[in-house]
Parts: sequence; structure tokens; C-alpha cells
Amino acid sequence: MGSDTDPFDDPPWAMQLAVRVEKASPPAHAAVCEAAATAVVRLLTDPRTTDPEGEWHARVHRWESGRIRKVTRRGRGVRWREAAGLAGVTVDHAGAQVRAFVPGPVDQVPPPLAKMQVAGLDLAREEPKPPPPAPYAALVLNPDVTMSTGKSAAQAGHAAQLLLRNGRAPDVAAWVAAGAPAHLVADTPWKECLRYATAVVRDGGFTEVPPGTMTALAWLVNAR
Repeated sequence: MGSDTDPFDDPPWAMQLAVRVEKASPPAHAAVCEAAATAVVRLLTDPRTTDPEGEWHARVHRWESGRIRKVTRRGRGVRWREAAGLAGVTVDHAGAQVRAFVPGPVDQVPPPLAKMQVAGLDLAREEPKPPPPAPYAALVLNPDVTMSTGKSAAQAGHAAQLLLRNGRAPDVAAWVAAGAPAHLVADTPWKECLRYATAVVRDGGFTEVPPGTMTALAWLVNAR
């Protein structure tokens, strides 16, 4: 979405994602990625976004008209509570809390979010867990690309967003109606996953990886 000469991308906009990371009980890597994907989809399908008269509609449309940048931040304690008062959607999942915020210009990040750290979010990788009941989004991160948890969460959000926009309408509708659950697949070869993928993320190269790197895949697993 968008191009290098897209007039809607100047100044650049981004969706901010905040991950709650308390010292005593930090979340796990996969849970954060899954929660981020679900939070993005729930914000994009919220009536405040989908209704042309909704309070979030214009800002989301402006953002999707350019590059779909996402920035992952981390916070705890009072900083998390302050940011939770900004417009957005929070998802609690498997011990992780991630909030997706209504997009805005990258040079006008609200102070409660600007105080949260961006770089260095890298959480423990847990053993793969079984998927949720279908329908759900299957997410795969490229095993040959080294990414922090923060970067991975943003890529999971990108994949879920592309899946929402490009999946078969009946399948997407069922997934959204179920709450847009996501599952990070870790036990299937990347090349095999490419055959299933509806959404393929190629990174813009702003952080951690070179431009054009294939970072994430997604497809919908439907109830039979």
C-alpha cells in the first residue's frame, strides 16, 4: 500500500503498538505477536473505523493510503496506564497485553506513547502451543531472518492486516466474527508455508532488516 512517491506518505504516518512488559511477569514472544495481530484487526474492524462517520475512520484511511508502518513500543506501570487512555484497542492473550492505537504522524506521537521505549524489546521464545479453534489466522515469521520481538510483533500485525484486506470475504467475515484470533506457526517449513500464504509481508527496511525482506506470511484456517 503506497509507494515511494505517494503524496499521502509525507509526513509518514504509523500505527503505534504498545506491549505491556512488567518486570515481574513479562509476556512471551509468540503471545505478543499473536496479540498484536489480533489488536490490529480489531482496530481496523471496529465500528469507529469502518463507519464513514466514525471517529477513527479518517485517520485510518489516511494511514492506509500510504505505507502501513507500525512501531512497537513497550511500557509498564504508570506509563502503560497513561497510554491506555489514548484511542485504541487492547488485546489480552496468553499472558500478553498489546494495545493498537489509532494511527497518526510519526512526528506527533502523543506524550504518553512517546515516553515508551521503542528499541530492545526481545522476549523469551516459548515452546510452540496448539492453535486455537478455527477460524484463526496462521502467522509465520521467516526463520532465516533475525528480528526482535518488537519487530516481529509489527510484522505479525502487517500480515494480519493484509490478510484482512485480501482474504476471501466469507472467510474473513467468519474470522472477524470470532474475534480475529491468531496463531504463530513454528513447526512447518517456510517453503511449505509459502504455498498456503494469502498474505506476504515484504519489509520497508526502516529497521532491523534490509528493504524488501520477506518477513511474515499469513493465511486463514477455517472451521470445517
